[in-house]
Amino acid sequence: MIDELDLRTFTPHPQRDAVLGEVHTRPFTRLVSPFSVIHLGFLAQGEAAASDRCRFIDFCLERNLPPPAQSAKHHQIVIGPATLRWEQHAEFTTFTWFWANANRPAAHQFDKVDDAVRSLIRALRQSGQLLVAIRLEVEQEASPTKRAEQIFDKNSLAMVATKSGAGVAASDFRVDEKGFTKILVCDLGLTLHDLGALVQRLLEIETYRPLALLGLSAALELAPSVDRIDRRLVDALEKMQSGAGLQFNNQLLAELTALAASFERGATGSLFRFGASRAYNELVQSRLSIIEGNDVSGYPTWSSFLARRMAPAMRTCATVEERQATLSVKLARAADLLRTRVDVEIERQHRDLLHAINERARQQLRMQCTVEGLSVGAIGYYVVSLFGYLAKGAHDVGLRVEPSFLTAAFVPIAVGVIWVVSYNIRKRHLKHDDAPSVAPD
Repeated sequence: MIDELDLRTFTPHPQRDAVLGEVHTRPFTRLVSPFSVIHLGFLAQGEAAASDRCRFIDFCLERNLPPPAQSAKHHQIVIGPATLRWEQHAEFTTFTWFWANANRPAAHQFDKVDDAVRSLIRALRQSGQLLVAIRLEVEQEASPTKRAEQIFDKNSLAMVATKSGAGVAASDFRVDEKGFTKILVCDLGLTLHDLGALVQRLLEIETYRPLALLGLSAALELAPSVDRIDRRLVDALEKMQSGAGLQFNNQLLAELTALAASFERGATGSLFRFGASRAYNELVQSRLSIIEGNDVSGYPTWSSFLARRMAPAMRTCATVEERQATLSVKLARAADLLRTRVDVEIERQHRDLLHAINERARQQLRMQCTVEGLSVGAIGYYVVSLFGYLAKGAHDVGLRVEPSFLTAAFVPIAVGVIWVVSYNIRKRHLKHDDAPSVAPD
């Protein structure tokens, strides 16, 4: 008999369990209609997200319910008449409350929340900023169009049938007086799994939609700043063409550098927001393509309704982002050009300075040669004078010499010898200065 292979003999990758388990995170909840849903989304990152997580853990422990694991991003508990689904994402946290409402008349399902559920929602307070608030109702309604017309504004009503034809979703995407966006789902024979999947994807669409549109606010806020910096860049380039001089170029370079720093500060802050908006928009389009089937006669689909409003917003974000990228390149090129002009101006000043130093050195050399000529005469004068004293001394001691004649005859000899010695010394010095320096091995 062959022994079974035991994988514990191998060293597993430290992230193997997380990678393999990712496909099972946030599973669809099997749901039975009719029921109500309240879905709340709070923007929370860093310390705020950690604080909200601790509050949810305390909420579970106070009611003797299992809290989420330390690394868990998804947790579901049953509390009283409701089921609470908690999910933590990169920049937001969601709380989804499900509860049955079979005993309530369909005409009043959107009117009020179950008292027990309301008290639980109030008990679970969050420090993050509320962005998403959805009230979703699932009904077993034979006439979805008629029911949707009773609830929503017909001017902005959008409806879509699922691909299987067993469900219809409707919404006007308006915020009611209580702050909720309302969604109606008519169950025409969906399975428990398909109903759970449909509800979760509808909630994701209406969660990711406002997150995607956050980029529009950033784009509208940044657009005037981009225009202002673009105009200032044009003015700087015009000044660059008309001005010259090192001081002028340095002043213009300082102004352009400050302009680039101001621009990059705004661009860096918006980089994440625009990238997140693209990602959220792609998620919205992905969820819509999964659930949408046939059109409901007389009303636009969710895709067509949202496209008329989201597509221009996404194009605005893309346009501002492209303008930022282009302007960043222009600022960098202008700064490089100015630095080149400054470098050329500095090199020109260095050249002029070296030329002045060389001219001064030539003048010093001429003066030195003149001084050397005079020094030869002066040294010769002293040498001849000393020789004259020697000649006079020899004549005084009785030698038959004529001091004046010997002194006169010695003058050209002394001057010639002194000049030759001085010339050789200067020649050796110049040869030593001109010799190339050899680096030691």
